[in-house]
Amino acid sequence: MALTVETKDCTALSDAEIEEMADLIEDEPVVFDIGELSKQRDAWVLVTQVRDDSKLSAYGFCTLERVGGDPTVLIGLAAVKRTSRRESALKALMTDQMRRAVLAFPDDDVLVAAQMADPAAFDAYKPLSRVVPRPGYEANGEDRAWGRRLAKRFEVRGEYKAKEFRVYGEGQPSLVLSHNSSKPENIKPEVTALFDDHDVLKGDALVTFGWATREKLAKLL
Repeated sequence: MALTVETKDCTALSDAEIEEMADLIEDEPVVFDIGELSKQRDAWVLVTQVRDDSKLSAYGFCTLERVGGDPTVLIGLAAVKRTSRRESALKALMTDQMRRAVLAFPDDDVLVAAQMADPAAFDAYKPLSRVVPRPGYEANGEDRAWGRRLAKRFEVRGEYKAKEFRVYGEGQPSLVLSHNSSKPENIKPEVTALFDDHDVLKGDALVTFGWATREKLAKLL
């Protein structure tokens, strides 16, 4: 069956859907319960859901707004079910959110930002340019300023270190894009190294962002 995707207002998210989202990921160190998801429903504008047949495969809270004057897709709490089709579900989730972005900002490059706690989540940024942080790249002052803006906007749960783009958690899990790879052996070691010494249970995370160019976004219409 083909994956189907729907993005709608968070106000239209039912309690039954919240329960379904809470059950998406099991048997992992960090899962998000109904109470946390209900708070996110109130905090965000849009939610994207990816379904395989009728079963939920992925979800992501998001909003489209201007941050620092630039068009931005902010991705809040998001998760992908650990199935053999997880990479396809992640791609479908991101594609629909970026399609929304080009409809809202048809003439601009768009910044896409999220928090991450697993190197596999960088798969979400494959269509993006100028991703920060990234292996082998020394961030400049503008990059660090963006990181600070985004950390403030995300209301990160911990101390944010601008030079590292890292949230040092204080005991509460961060609201990350939760994804792990079906083929972790294929993740580049230098990407994995970005997460060295991270404690997911404590709430450590990376504030990550990249640019969707208007040329690539136009192809989604």
